Amino acid sequence: MICTSCGTENPAGTKFCKECGTRLGLNCAACGTALLPDAKFCGECGTPTSATPGPAPARVASASTAPAGGPNPGTPAVAAAPVAERRLVSVLFADLVGFTTLSVDRDPEEARELLTRYFELCRDVIGRYGGIVEKFIGDAVMAVWGAPVAHEDDAERAVRAALELVGAVPTLGPSIQARAGVLTGEAAVTLGATNQGMVAGDLVNTASRLQSVAAPGTVLVGEGTERAASAAIAFEPAGEQALKGKSAPVPAWRALRVVAERGGRRRSETLEAPFVGRDDELRLLKDLFHATSRERRARIVSVVGPAGIGKTRLAWEFLKYVDGLVETVWWHDGRSPAYGDGISFWALGEMVRGRVGLLETDDESTTRARIAEALRIHVPDETERRWIEPALLALLGVESGVRAEQLFGAWRTFFERLAASAPVVLVFEDFHFADSGLLDFVDHLLEWSRSHAIYVVTLSRPELLEKRPDWGAGKRTFNSLYLEPLPEPAMRALLGGLVPGLPEPAIRAIVSRADGIPLYAVETVRMLLAEAQSWSKYILRKERHPNDPGKKGDEA
Repeated sequence: MICTSCGTENPAGTKFCKECGTRLGLNCAACGTALLPDAKFCGECGTPTSATPGPAPARVASASTAPAGGPNPGTPAVAAAPVAERRLVSVLFADLVGFTTLSVDRDPEEARELLTRYFELCRDVIGRYGGIVEKFIGDAVMAVWGAPVAHEDDAERAVRAALELVGAVPTLGPSIQARAGVLTGEAAVTLGATNQGMVAGDLVNTASRLQSVAAPGTVLVGEGTERAASAAIAFEPAGEQALKGKSAPVPAWRALRVVAERGGRRRSETLEAPFVGRDDELRLLKDLFHATSRERRARIVSVVGPAGIGKTRLAWEFLKYVDGLVETVWWHDGRSPAYGDGISFWALGEMVRGRVGLLETDDESTTRARIAEALRIHVPDETERRWIEPALLALLGVESGVRAEQLFGAWRTFFERLAASAPVVLVFEDFHFADSGLLDFVDHLLEWSRSHAIYVVTLSRPELLEKRPDWGAGKRTFNSLYLEPLPEPAMRALLGGLVPGLPEPAIRAIVSRADGIPLYAVETVRMLLAEAQSWSKYILRKERHPNDPGKKGDEA
């Protein structure tokens, strides 16, 4: 085996160069190209690395030294030797609560079917967030982030996956729950390991113990995980946990919900209420999105409800979910204004501006340059680029004279070319304000882009159905979602999560007046908190508040 660093010839089976100490890699049996330790196929010729097991070739032939006939096709290759190293990883443990008791009264085949669906759910959720399922142990699953590939937000991804998994398990059955634990730290990682665990160490054992003390339906994390993920995920202290095998208590935090995009982007500076009462609706949005991506077929979800019912909040929760996925998603959102000049396709223009990185205040030269650059990236055919470019410029108001029949086709083709590389999401807010032109374009898009992964979500009040009574009629991929007012238990949970300890009389009054509209309840609480802060300033300064009616006999 020839060392690629110093050129020294080493005996077959040697792991490190005897001259310089460089680790000796494997080589393709067909072409002699050096292989990565975890490669299943040669990156040069596509030959499976395990096709002809055996010792590595004696020489690695480069382009300048390979014989005219090429490398010896009979030269065998060996599987990569496991590589052990220390890495910063995040470990997730999750298990079903009470499955042993549940399976006692079930037919063995029913229990097996339940476990099979649970395992498939675990693989799907963990894989969507970039994790690796390390192993299944009974009804427990262990997953790893940070090996073999590491990302700076691995801890956050692990917690997102844990929250998603715990929230999805109850869909398997009414009495089934899960709990999870996530720890982040250094562990011994064996890359290329077979018939053995990839990650080992105290971190793995502690994560398992932490999961075992979590309450059903909750996620506990360690200090390192909380610190790494707190920018995008809300936590609350869970106290110090006495874990089996640990000499000292382990501090833990309870993961509550995702409150921002990855890394804390777009996190609200104001008080954000918990997301309650809409789990089924959000799950439907997620499932239809993944069906769109999997089947490569356009879909539309029309979310309808009165003002303040939670349409925008539902879209925000969906955005946070999509942003956390490991796959690329082309996200676009735009709002239809209630009034103004030249607003027929305003929402669509906002989407294009966001895609190409434009501000509304950018001048014409900047707009033309950004559009041209985006088309070079996403539209490979030059003829199509010349056809699409004037239509996009007309949409943004910097070009005129484009034929009306060209606009819809060019705009649609732009999104289709995006969808060729990754799913496209188009979220139209305040769609009840959209005029007939934008409504017609959405109909056109769904009719002509049926074989593309384009996911359209419209948010509107019931007035949309007065403007377009046949909205959605005859569309096979049309899905309607009407948001009903929240029931009283959900409204109480909303207030309890927003202001813990709120007096019962105040809760009853707000719930009664809100009539199931969450925005009313949230704004009432914010108003009360602002008023309380205003009063506290005057009390601390021992001054009279302007709104204090005073006592009888006091001077004005």
